[in-house]
Amino acid sequence: MSQKTMTRLGWVLSGLYILFILGASVYPKLSGMPIADETMVSLGWEGSPVLMIGILELICVLLYAVPATAVLGAVLSMAILGGAMTMQIFADMPLLSNKLFSIYLGLFMWGGLWLRSPRLRGLFPLARTP
Repeated sequence: MSQKTMTRLGWVLSGLYILFILGASVYPKLSGMPIADETMVSLGWEGSPVLMIGILELICVLLYAVPATAVLGAVLSMAILGGAMTMQIFADMPLLSNKLFSIYLGLFMWGGLWLRSPRLRGLFPLARTP
């Protein structure tokens, strides 16, 4: 696969990740949609700081979207995804659809970043050349 194709595919994956996070997670929290609070209550976290979590998610996804800060955004996003996974485990939610969803998102996010970043591919190559 050519460098140009990998970069384009990486931006497509990254764009899908960004749109998903903004639409499914950040927007409901920042707009005060009842589902955001209801979801946290169903996970056993009544009175959770939904607005603060939404702001942190927004900052992380914006950092991820900017090439110069993408790795920082990805690392910080993984911290948030880890917290989300912890809540799913704590609430004893289903494994494949809930508990592991943060892993799926993380793989999508890092996969997009790996494809669009030659420097990251250099740090983590699929195969070493002699």
